[in-house]
Amino acid sequence: MRSRRTMTARRLAPPRPRCCTTQTSSMRWLPPAPSERGNTAVITVALALCVAALWGTADFLGGFATRQISVLTVLFWSQLIGLAGLAVWVVASEPEWPGGGMWPVVVGGIAEIAGLGCLYRGLAIGAMGIVAPISAAMSPVVPLAFDLVRGHPPVTAQWFGIAFALVGIVLVSREPGSIRTQGVGRPPIAAGVGLALLAALGFGIFIVGLGEASQESKSWAVAVTQLTAVSVLVVALLSTRTVPRATKALLPLILAVGIFGSLGNALIALAASQGAIGIIAVLSSLYPITTILLARALLQERLGTTRTVGGLIALGGAALIAVG
Repeated sequence: MRSRRTMTARRLAPPRPRCCTTQTSSMRWLPPAPSERGNTAVITVALALCVAALWGTADFLGGFATRQISVLTVLFWSQLIGLAGLAVWVVASEPEWPGGGMWPVVVGGIAEIAGLGCLYRGLAIGAMGIVAPISAAMSPVVPLAFDLVRGHPPVTAQWFGIAFALVGIVLVSREPGSIRTQGVGRPPIAAGVGLALLAALGFGIFIVGLGEASQESKSWAVAVTQLTAVSVLVVALLSTRTVPRATKALLPLILAVGIFGSLGNALIALAASQGAIGIIAVLSSLYPITTILLARALLQERLGTTRTVGGLIALGGAALIAVG
């Protein structure tokens, strides 16, 4: 009897309006709710800060290794190790070539290596306290301009966050006591500034190229970047007739540099699918904070009041970007 009453009730029940069904299906095509956009912004900020942590760690380990072997040797082996790991990712996730959408990352890979060369040369001939902040703080300019051209400007709160982050980067990257005044046997303060600007330009082009190519394939974009970097380094080694020899004691260190650097590039590609590349570039430029904290913890280097304040300002800027 119970089943019959149920069947009778179903027959007598009014039919479900078709308009409700249509409205429900169309909800999938509505823009994301503000809460969803907020979650996306938080994810983007988190990924970019992870990139800063990975790049900062790689720079710390790489700088430690270059005290014993040449910069070119460290770059070559670390990039080659990163390429091997990324090749496994490509084969496991997307073995087929995505097509012609990888050309931006080829340009970006060349720009990255050129930027590193300009940075190291600038640090060698100029004041580190000027060259390092310029290269770190100016590198987001190209990605931010790229977002503006595409019609994706940051909101007001994010502009304030970007300003705070850039000020924090300058304060953190500035090396106390390294600014050298003009005099006999000393380079002028302006020496290396042009190379620092070229380095920032190269890093900015690299981030834009990686972000654009990652829209086609994240794994291939990062792998092609790494392959381009290795190719440029091979040409540099051949032209200088340098043999990249590394001692067995330094191999674990170089291995870690390659892993952390390639993981940072992979997270950049992942973050580019979540948010604006300009904001990602600003937050990933906070990598000097990680390097300095590691130097303080492991090498007992003095942090200083200026760097502490700069780090707090930069983190406050990151919070404003996330809220925006």
